Amino acid sequence: MSEPLKSDIEFFVINKVREKREQLKLSQSELAVKLDVSNGFIGQVESPKHPSKYNLNHLDKLADIFECSPKDFLPEKPVNRKQPD
Repeated sequence: MSEPLKSDIEFFVINKVREKREQLKLSQSELAVKLDVSNGFIGQVESPKHPSKYNLNHLDKLADIFECSPKDFLPEKPVNRKQPD
């Protein structure tokens, strides 16, 4: 079985951004314009089948867009992927 394209922590961050985007009723395209990325980038990030993900600069700008702290996109405790023994 192949490795996932995104780690658990990356999925956590992506889901937090998606939650905030949906709370503000922003489409993926509208967020892409505000974030100054290509029109399809947000969809690629939110897709588990594509390797695109947010970087720290994106999170800083997203925090400005959503009027929150960059920390709001991160878990309080480490997200560890447990491998079967």
